[in-house]
Amino acid sequence: MHGLGNDFVIFDGRDSPLEMDSARARAIADRRTGIGCDQLILLEPSNEADVRMRIWNADGGEAEACGNAARCVALLLAGNAWIETAGGIIAAAAAEGEATIDMGSPRFGWNEIPLAYAMDTASMPVGWEDLQDPFAVNVGNPHVVFFVEDSGAVDLARLGPMIERDPLFPERVNVNVASIEDKAIRLRVWERGAGLTLACGTGACATAVAAISRKLVSSPVEVRLPGGALRIAWAPGGTIAMKGPAAFVFEGEIDLDAAA
Repeated sequence: MHGLGNDFVIFDGRDSPLEMDSARARAIADRRTGIGCDQLILLEPSNEADVRMRIWNADGGEAEACGNAARCVALLLAGNAWIETAGGIIAAAAAEGEATIDMGSPRFGWNEIPLAYAMDTASMPVGWEDLQDPFAVNVGNPHVVFFVEDSGAVDLARLGPMIERDPLFPERVNVNVASIEDKAIRLRVWERGAGLTLACGTGACATAVAAISRKLVSSPVEVRLPGGALRIAWAPGGTIAMKGPAAFVFEGEIDLDAAA
């Protein structure tokens, strides 16, 4: 499945347990020798929600949350559902090829991102070359957001991995570069463990929260990613609502032992 081009291999392990680890996830995600995807998703039974969603990035690292994957899972479940993730329990509602996800409340504390030491997360006094004064927020996973004149002009393929692995971010970080245009947000994202992707749901949520907090836009706001647009609504003190499409592409079988 994919959400705006952010693509996933999804295994349904609710009825039959499936062993997954970093090495196997990395092998399946390989676009030359596996199936190929940005993230691998494993659905499992949950004691707290309708389903548990586990997420592995293409590099084999397990992630806490993924908004685009949540929309895909909502479509698979075909209705309203509670989805347990490592970043918390989220609510999903799907209809006619779209899904709305309640992504929960953003967290702003420096130790909630987390950062290596205390600082103002609304305007961090740090920078990497021309990317300066980012906004940090945790929306189930950690993000930094840079507002620039032209997000398309940023060499994110070079700066993204540099920022992602900076010692300031002990759990690494997702890197967002955004421009404001026509009361909407133009966004590109370097995803932790996946690299440049066509869309990032949590990145769209993080960037909308940052832009609304800085009074650059009002809610709801359209976030335009290379793969398409998402609609994000948030008010301070509330939860984040994300609405956008998801699509089923194909299903099949794989020899997991061969992929390991």
